[in-house]
Amino acid sequence: MQYRAMNRILRGSLLALFAALLLSACGGKTRPDTVAAPNIPASFDMTLIADKDGQFDFDGATLSEEDVKGHLRYLRDQNKPAQSVFLKREGKQKVTERHIQGLARIGLELKVRTYLQEKPGMEITEVRTESASK
Repeated sequence: MQYRAMNRILRGSLLALFAALLLSACGGKTRPDTVAAPNIPASFDMTLIADKDGQFDFDGATLSEEDVKGHLRYLRDQNKPAQSVFLKREGKQKVTERHIQGLARIGLELKVRTYLQEKPGMEITEVRTESASK
């Protein structure tokens, strides 16, 4: 009788442990998918540089995520739509999670392909996102 009870407790504990591991592995992901970009364009329509506080530097101007979206919308309205946006690091400022998440939102909302190079000399990756409503 005691053997059966111990067996049930052990199985229940292992099942609970497996479920906890599964949830912890999937639940902490805040960064969008970045995959090695097989089809990197020869040139990008817009090149951004990571700036402080999750902002972007574009041709010497510091822009927020909303400013970048506004510029891309303006280009689209002028019949010069951007197809690709590239974010890279220059100088001491690192590419942070805020930069990557902002870039992912730009790509998702404006339907442009977004690319990322976290350090000079590293491979260029494509930032891919999927909308939750399918």
